[in-house]
Amino acid sequence: MPVYHIVLFRLKAGVTAAQLSAWTSLAQSMVGQIPGLVSLKAGGPLPICVPRAKGFDMGLVAVLGKPEDVAVYAAHPAHLEVHKMREELCEDTLAYDLEFEP
Repeated sequence: MPVYHIVLFRLKAGVTAAQLSAWTSLAQSMVGQIPGLVSLKAGGPLPICVPRAKGFDMGLVAVLGKPEDVAVYAAHPAHLEVHKMREELCEDTLAYDLEFEP
C-alpha cells in the first residue's frame, strides 16, 4: 500500500523566496532518483488554513510505493542533501507517515 509522507516546516526568519524555490526544486528532483519515491509536491498553506497552521509556513507530501520505501528514502544521499538544506532554512519540522489503499 502507498505511504503518504507528510512534512510541515516552520521557516527561520529571513528565508527568501529564492531559497524556498531552490529547496523545493531540489526536493522535487528526488523523484526518479530515490527508489520507491512515486511523487513529491511542496508548497505553502492555503490562506484559509494559515490561522490553524500554528506557524508552519510550508509543507510537502511525498508518496512512496510501500512502507519499506520510507527507510530507503530517509537514508538516500539525495534526501540527505535536501535534509541538510532543511536544517539551514527551518526552525521546526513535523513529519507524519500514513498508509492508504490506492
